Amino acid sequence: MKLNGIHHITAITGDAPRNLDFYARVLGLRLVKKTVNQDDPTVYHLFYADERGSAGSDITFFEYPGALPGRAGAGMVHTVVFRVASEEALDFWAERLGAEGVEVERTQGTLRFADPEGLVLELEVVDTSDEPLVAEHPEIPGEHALQGFHAVRAYTRDPEQSRAFLEGPLGFAPEGDAWEVRGETRGGFYAYDEPPAENGRPGGGTVHHVAFATKTEEHDAWQQRIAESGAHPTPVIDRFYFKSIYFREPSGVLFELATLGPGFATDEDPEHLGERLSLPPNFEHLRAEVEPLLTPLPDPRATRAAS
Repeated sequence: MKLNGIHHITAITGDAPRNLDFYARVLGLRLVKKTVNQDDPTVYHLFYADERGSAGSDITFFEYPGALPGRAGAGMVHTVVFRVASEEALDFWAERLGAEGVEVERTQGTLRFADPEGLVLELEVVDTSDEPLVAEHPEIPGEHALQGFHAVRAYTRDPEQSRAFLEGPLGFAPEGDAWEVRGETRGGFYAYDEPPAENGRPGGGTVHHVAFATKTEEHDAWQQRIAESGAHPTPVIDRFYFKSIYFREPSGVLFELATLGPGFATDEDPEHLGERLSLPPNFEHLRAEVEPLLTPLPDPRATRAAS
């Protein structure tokens, strides 16, 4: 069994409208699912991805309105890396982000910046045979669009404490100062950096967890493998759009294993993903109770068409 790269990355926002504007309008991702946090259905869970909502492109956010800014520290992911196709794409993004007032740091092959709440993002030119996972946006040429995840970087004071677990039960392959996570159709990287002296603090602009992709038919076997390793995984949890297992790796980062299906078109037409509040069947009875608690959000594609 092999993990098929990064499935999704979930972070926290304190301001869903601003978050939606940045990820859908500025970065050009598609809002593919507007739903609720299934462990706390009083708050949003927003999913931004490519045109089809593919695993490998999903950056997702729990909205806790007014959440104080967080700070990444040891045991937390601090940087999310997306793929782009070329240096010309980096030129495009440097200009586009600069026009939005976003400070960027450009080096050969990379562009580094932060979202409005301080989550560090990086674009990296990557030569790969993996399918580019691209969303459509009228202001962003397809050849310059984000192409899905390339890597996540986390903080740890002792990467060696995690090595045996990453390379053993999870099957991560060492690659320089990182590990490659590659399955049959997709791959990505996981890496560590030395943490800052001050402790981390969850909050707006911090990553909650990183998920890696599994085949649906292998999910139970993965749960058993992780349990036998001593990592104390949760049981398999049905999230309706995928099934999940959660556990912490030895450096403290919260990992999820998520299945590649059934996907976001399970309860919405693919042409209309993310246009309405979607609630899994087990939560539909809560609609009248939770919908008034959620921050009103526009449909970014309808707004774009109108303008």
